[in-house]
Amino acid sequence: MSATALAHDVVSALLDAGLEHAVLCPGSRNAPLAFALDEAAAHGLLTLHSRIDERTAGFLALGMAKVSGRPAAVFTTSGTAAANLHPAVLEAAHAGVPLVAVTADRPAQLRGTGANQTTDQVDLFGDAAVSVDIDDSLGAVLGIALGGLDRGPVHLNVQLVEPLVAGPPGPGGWARTPDSTGRNPELDGPRGGTRLATGPRTVVVAGDDAGPRARLLAEAGSWPLLAEPSSGSRNGVNPIRTYRLLLAGPLGDRIERVVVCGHPTLSRPVSRLLSRGDVEVVSVQARGRWPARPFPVASEHDALSVDRSDDPAWLDEWRAADRALGRRIDALLADEPGLTPYEVAAVVNAAIPVDGLLYVGASNPIRDLDLMALPYGAGQHHKVVANRGLAGIDGTLSSAIGAAIARPRTARAIGYVGDVTFLHDLTALVIGPGEVRPDLTIVVANDDGGSIFATLEQGAPERAASYDKLFGTPHGVDIGALCAAVRVPHLRVTSRPELEQVLASPNGGIEVVEAVVRRDTRRELDARIRALVLDPDPGV
Repeated sequence: MSATALAHDVVSALLDAGLEHAVLCPGSRNAPLAFALDEAAAHGLLTLHSRIDERTAGFLALGMAKVSGRPAAVFTTSGTAAANLHPAVLEAAHAGVPLVAVTADRPAQLRGTGANQTTDQVDLFGDAAVSVDIDDSLGAVLGIALGGLDRGPVHLNVQLVEPLVAGPPGPGGWARTPDSTGRNPELDGPRGGTRLATGPRTVVVAGDDAGPRARLLAEAGSWPLLAEPSSGSRNGVNPIRTYRLLLAGPLGDRIERVVVCGHPTLSRPVSRLLSRGDVEVVSVQARGRWPARPFPVASEHDALSVDRSDDPAWLDEWRAADRALGRRIDALLADEPGLTPYEVAAVVNAAIPVDGLLYVGASNPIRDLDLMALPYGAGQHHKVVANRGLAGIDGTLSSAIGAAIARPRTARAIGYVGDVTFLHDLTALVIGPGEVRPDLTIVVANDDGGSIFATLEQGAPERAASYDKLFGTPHGVDIGALCAAVRVPHLRVTSRPELEQVLASPNGGIEVVEAVVRRDTRRELDARIRALVLDPDPGV
């Protein structure tokens, strides 16, 4: 089979699997795939995006797949181009995202001969993806592989023979078979399953991608809901804003049972709670290729429900403590000079309207958001997304751009990241003149380095001499100049009112808002906030 015909068949199979967005990186060996994608796009069967950086392209497709629940594909040429997809594939594997990595390769007989840009691409991503090495006989194996996209990524390694820009046309025309491959994560919810008895003092922990099921369980049982920002559960009246801090106090000590939904990834207090020998842990099976829990689980279920509400006094205690502690935290921050990172998180959260989208980066931003984000009202839908499969800083801007493109009904889209995460994915902002540019405001909390480590053991005063070199990594980068280089509008703010005003008036397209915060006071500020739990000021 010619390379042209094989490329046509591969793209046709992806269309049948529900592909709507494809990201292409230029190359010679993958030229037949590029032409096939261009043809399919010309017929209105998919939207084609081009990028020059394969890592960026992989995370762009991941963001598209994550918010839509439908397969998105990234196409590269051979060699290091294919290897640059590995971070996105790993994230997709751990988060259960339907990402398709399509890599062009030489025919099998040319492998191991020293041909240019050739390496062993078969099973390049190991256990992170279902891998198929495709020659001119697609057979049923391709359909079987794509049928597994509901569990995570698929790697199609396509052997393409020369000529790469000619050959007979693909068989037949372009058509799309209605599919049921894509899932809609926004519709996930409880579907019966095991019934939980009431009685033990219970909390529901909603980790990443838990979905509405965690909120519905908490409401049915009258239980406190400890919901991470990207859980999809942080609305209604059960979420406890300051749960991470309250777990260190008397309420945390009295917990007898924890129901876990999604992947809890943010909090050491939650990890310690789940590892306690006196706490029963009941888990709803999480999405992803490796869903095994890193903590002792008494029982795991496909779904859970509860017969009746528990004693509401337990939930009322948590609510009262949460309200009081939240007021003390807000009062403390209001007295701080300048703009604090916690205030950045609070302003960003408040700027997301109903039907809005927030893509939040790893490290401090998502943890600051976790403490400062007030729960949204019942029935109000806000999509908060993060790459929490492996919780890396790779590709966050690209994922946010992809998410904004793939969710066109979004009322407002904001990306919220730290400065190191922003710098790590600058090529996300290298977008050609003919490419889709979504309306996306990127808020960068810039403290000139990695302040997450200041709050950990590495940031202890006795390690101050080597801290910046090893962990703080100040960079002194002029973010405004970088934005000018890629022709992205940039605004710099240093106060809460400035940030509120800027976010209230988006200009459209991609724009960057740099919120300047301090790093040298981060450890001390965090300690003062934690102290509010154990030594509250009754006068506040």
